[in-house]
Amino acid sequence: MIIVRSPLRVTLGGGGTDLPSYYREHGGFLIAAAIDKFVYVTVIRPFVPGIYLKYSKIEHVNNLDDVEHPIIRETLRTFNFASQQIEITTLADIPAGTGLGSSGSFTTALLRALHAHSHGLIHPQELAEQACHIEIDRLGEPIGKQDQYIAAFGGITCFHFHKDGRVEAASLAIDEETRFNLQDNLLLFFTGFSRSASNILKDQDTRTKKNDSSMIDNLHFVKELGLRSKAALESGDLIGFGRLMHEHWEHKRKRSGGMSNPKIDEWYNLAMASGATGGKLIGAGGGGFLMFYAEDKARLRHAMRQAGLTEVRFHFDFEGTKVMAQ
Repeated sequence: MIIVRSPLRVTLGGGGTDLPSYYREHGGFLIAAAIDKFVYVTVIRPFVPGIYLKYSKIEHVNNLDDVEHPIIRETLRTFNFASQQIEITTLADIPAGTGLGSSGSFTTALLRALHAHSHGLIHPQELAEQACHIEIDRLGEPIGKQDQYIAAFGGITCFHFHKDGRVEAASLAIDEETRFNLQDNLLLFFTGFSRSASNILKDQDTRTKKNDSSMIDNLHFVKELGLRSKAALESGDLIGFGRLMHEHWEHKRKRSGGMSNPKIDEWYNLAMASGATGGKLIGAGGGGFLMFYAEDKARLRHAMRQAGLTEVRFHFDFEGTKVMAQ
C-alpha cells in the first residue's frame, strides 16, 4: 500500500497573481505557507481487475474513460500501467471548498502516489508542474499555480511566476523567532460557508483576459502588497505584516461581488474590533476560512467563539508532499 500526504496552505500575500491570464502578461508574485492539515491518498493493487475509487463518492469501473472524477481520470491517463487494476482512496483533514487549496493538494498527492506505485521518483518542481498541467491545461480550470507548488514544496515559500511560464520557488528568509511568533499569532476560523473557487476565479480570469483596467490595477497592487509583505516578514515587522493583510483584504474584496457577503463582513469587523491587526478570507473568496493576525489572541478567540465560529489551530509544514508508507 502506498500512502501519501500533501499539505493544505494559507496565502500570506500576493494571492491572485498566480493565474496565467495575469502572470503571462505582467509576472506574478506571492508568498504561501503549507500547514499541518493534509490531504491523504492511498493506492493499492486490488485482487481483481477494475478501477476502484473511494472519495466523497464510490466508483467501480472497468475502463478509464468511464471514471467520473476528472482529476483522477486525467492523472491516470499520464501513467501507462500494464493493466487497469488499481484502487485509490482519498481522505482529508478539512473538506474541499474551504479556500485552503485542497484540489491542488489532492492532485500532487495523487501524482506522488502513482509515481511511487510505479517505483518512480519525482522532484517537487516537476511534481508541481505535472499537477498544474493536469488541472489547468488538461481540465481547463481557471485557477492559479500556487496550490500545486506550495503543496509540493511545503514551507513558507515565495513564488515568482514568470511570463514564460517558469515558476521560481525560494524559502522566505525569516528568522526563527519571527517564524514562531507568526505561527502563534495567525488564527484560522471557519465561516461555515463552502464554495467553488472556479466560479469566482473564472470572473477574474475573464476580466484579466479582456484587459479590464480595474482588475489589472487591482492585481498590480496586490502583487506589490505581496512584495511589501515579504519585506515586512523578513525584517520581523509582524504588526506591519498584519496591517498589510487588512489592506490586501480591502482590495481583494473589490475584485468580485461574490468575494464576501454581509455575514463575512460582520465577522471581519468584529475581529478587527477584538484585537486583530489585520486579516482576510483565505482562497478565492465567498466562504471558507477567515485568517487573522492578532497578538491579543485570547480576546479574538473569545469574540469569534461567541459569534459561533470554529477555530482550526495549525502549525507550518516544511515537508511538502510526502510518501508516508510504501
